[in-house]
Amino acid sequence: MTRFKRPAIGLLGQVVAILLLTLLIEFGTSTLLYERASSFAVRDDEAHRLAEHLVISRRLMNERAPAQRPAMATELTTDRYALQWSIALPEPPRISPSLNEMRRQIVEWEPSLRGSDLRVRLQSPGRSSVVAGGLRLADGSWLYFRTLEPVANINLAFERIALALIPAIALMVLAGVLLRRAFLPLRRLALAAEQVGRGAVVPVEEDGPGEVRRVVTAFNRMQDRIQALIAGRTQALAAVGHDLRTPLARLHLRTEALAPDDTREAIVRDVEEMEAMITSLLAFLGGDADPERPTAVDLAVMCATLADDAQDRGRDAAYEGPDHCEWRVRRIGFKRALMNLVDNALHYGDRVTVTLIPGGESLTIRVEDDGPGIPDDELEHVLEPFVRLDPARGRDTVGFGLGLPIVQLAVATEGGTLTLANRREGGLCAQIVLPHTGRVQHV
Repeated sequence: MTRFKRPAIGLLGQVVAILLLTLLIEFGTSTLLYERASSFAVRDDEAHRLAEHLVISRRLMNERAPAQRPAMATELTTDRYALQWSIALPEPPRISPSLNEMRRQIVEWEPSLRGSDLRVRLQSPGRSSVVAGGLRLADGSWLYFRTLEPVANINLAFERIALALIPAIALMVLAGVLLRRAFLPLRRLALAAEQVGRGAVVPVEEDGPGEVRRVVTAFNRMQDRIQALIAGRTQALAAVGHDLRTPLARLHLRTEALAPDDTREAIVRDVEEMEAMITSLLAFLGGDADPERPTAVDLAVMCATLADDAQDRGRDAAYEGPDHCEWRVRRIGFKRALMNLVDNALHYGDRVTVTLIPGGESLTIRVEDDGPGIPDDELEHVLEPFVRLDPARGRDTVGFGLGLPIVQLAVATEGGTLTLANRREGGLCAQIVLPHTGRVQHV
């Protein structure tokens, strides 16, 4: 069965279509309001009062000469109605619908006004119930009238205000829903791109406007290519690591058969250095282990254990912090990162202090040493792969210069940050900050 493909409309086309739809709805609603205004009615006593006032005013104005009519109009003005004589009726406002039902009420009370070309309009629809209009005099001039007080009851005023607001709110909600639907594929793409940056594979549904579909298709293909490259690199690194470690293991066994002397010790050190270099390289490039999932780890115990191990090797190390602090991290990768920091501190300093500080919003781990530190202008540069600052630290180093980059990679995988800073009293402070999302809540 062939699936029907919905024609792809461009993003601009969808926005234009949404705007056109809202304009059509607005036009229809405005027309409905105008039609509804034509049925605007008032209480019978108010219509009767206005009809009587118009009949009396029309008769008196017809009896006066044109020169006397402006003054007569002023005299006929009351606290409820304002009158004005003019040769021509003033043009009504653009938004001024006719009140046909109210005109019918007035004419029913005073049939003599039927032949006066009576016109009644709502002066400010949706804002007030002030009525204005005019009627023709015998000589063709006009008597213009306007109510000084709203003539509609309060319920009708509220009804018209609600009728004016409801369509506007409905249009905004409708436009928001339609635009949200149109841009939904972009939001999915943004979320997927963020997860892909963290190593996940998130295929995105190919939907939406034509331009967005093409972007999503290219993104999915890019994911496939990246995953193929990563898989190939991982497989190649694993093979290289195995091939390199095998002759190193044989070489290490053959050194055991040599007589203990300086040459044998030098060979052993070289073999161990090569093994350390291979281990750090595979750890940085991700070729020595399967992807690890976060689990609940007691970081306080981990930090204290690393300090104790350093003491067992005869080094000056100490741990400061709580006895227990559980956090969700990738145990192997995060422990390797802390070991790199501790070993780095012990390599360049004589004393190391590991401090764990749990907080409400984050968790902080500091590894401080009393070594020579790092020049301030090199603190960020040293986090780059294969960078070695031996002259600045004053001693020879072993490896490719991947110790700190491995730490930064492991911390970033946990959503945290690594910062380096020189201590005022001398030495380097490496600080890890983990977000509160990894906190283990005990019920």
